[in-house]
Amino acid sequence: MEEQIGFPRGPVEECNGKLNAVGDALYVIGGKWKLRIIIALSEGHRRFNEIQRAIKGISAKMLSNELKDLEINGFVKRTVHTGTPVVVEYEPTDYTHTLGDVLSSLADWGTMHREKLRREG
Repeated sequence: MEEQIGFPRGPVEECNGKLNAVGDALYVIGGKWKLRIIIALSEGHRRFNEIQRAIKGISAKMLSNELKDLEINGFVKRTVHTGTPVVVEYEPTDYTHTLGDVLSSLADWGTMHREKLRREG
């Protein structure tokens, strides 16, 4: 089974290394909302309310918390434009683009899985 998902069999240390690496990745981008926020930002600069409208079901408090986490981890840049009114914009950083293959693979897998469920259901 391991070989089917791209993890070669190997010593315990190698397995633990992969488990730790996946754990680190899920800690940073896991959960219901973070990847959705990154996708919503992929169009470029976005204001808070635009992001919230783009992501069905996310509360303002949750969006605020997730944006802070993404900013801390280097995926989002927050810019405050002083003036009347004050405008806050969020944009993806160059580091966000390192997730391109991950997002593409997840989207492909999600489409395949949805089709499988429809065929079987």
